[in-house]
Amino acid sequence: MPAPDYILRLREKIGNDPLWVPGVRGVVVDGRGRVLLARRADNGQWALISGMLEPGEHPARGLVREIFEETAVVAEPEQVVSVGAVGPFTYPNGDVCEFLDVVFRCRYISGTARVNDDESLAVGWFGLDELPELMPGHLTAIRRALAPGEATHFEP
Repeated sequence: MPAPDYILRLREKIGNDPLWVPGVRGVVVDGRGRVLLARRADNGQWALISGMLEPGEHPARGLVREIFEETAVVAEPEQVVSVGAVGPFTYPNGDVCEFLDVVFRCRYISGTARVNDDESLAVGWFGLDELPELMPGHLTAIRRALAPGEATHFEP
């Protein structure tokens, strides 16, 4: 996943030191109950659509932008599923990041799911009984998003 320009500018100042980054993930569900997933180009793993927010960007709007940029799908956030922290992650270049992770359940609006940028190797809709192996925490996010009446999850 290419880093936004503001992250690159910060990295010029702090090097590989740990960086706290606001991020979003979407459990996008279509009318048939399938979930939108992408196979990430950076690690080859299947995952929910996710991304880093730009400075001042509202989380729901940023997620809508990320979903469209990566998959050509238009989605509407309906509910915050969870708020938490994930990481730290060390990237191949040595950069260390931890993420404030806001997960939304989203409703599919329009578009044909496809690889729409260089961040994914594949994109597709998956029924709950046909999910591929997912990155850690992503299956939990899906289960929470689809649980009826589930309250927003956070660590006290």
